[in-house]
Amino acid sequence: MKVEVLTGEALEGALEDVARLRIEVFRDWPYLYDGDLDYERDYLKVYTGRSAVVVAAIDEGRIVGAATGMGMEYHAADFAEPFATRPEPLEEIFYCAESVLLPAYRGQGLGHAFFDARESHARKLERRWSAFCSVLRPKDHPMRPEGYRLLDGFWQKRGYAPLPGIVANFRWTDIGTKGESDHLLQFWMKELG
Repeated sequence: MKVEVLTGEALEGALEDVARLRIEVFRDWPYLYDGDLDYERDYLKVYTGRSAVVVAAIDEGRIVGAATGMGMEYHAADFAEPFATRPEPLEEIFYCAESVLLPAYRGQGLGHAFFDARESHARKLERRWSAFCSVLRPKDHPMRPEGYRLLDGFWQKRGYAPLPGIVANFRWTDIGTKGESDHLLQFWMKELG
């Protein structure tokens, strides 16, 4: 197993794998995303920008996990809009977007490696803040797995805290439903040292 930081052409070459992983991993709780490869390809085009990074977990030549990030000002307006009331300029925020990892590879420290590499990339870009968002689902949601553990403790140990009232609204199709619906995503942020 190795972890590689990809930018430029190497990043572009990995986007098909990132699309596949997003569809597979985000199908599970809490996203419940009914993904489409054409949509994913189009959505991921934004990562060909100069501030973007893909951190890939590779096992025997196969990408089994990936984490993405870019300058907040380059990401979808749905993600930047909630920051309109915040004092931090978008140009100082690095957005840690997807973090997708196949279940067999979880619990081996790759989550930390993903954050470490993205935060390092953000510092190279002279970003002052690192932010990401998490899906908000009701605790009594019928598809919530028994014994599901929130990742809040992991994120807090890394120095992130939720930003009260800073929530994005993003649309996607849940598995078992027809058509897109609104989903709320809570932003978390930390100052990079």
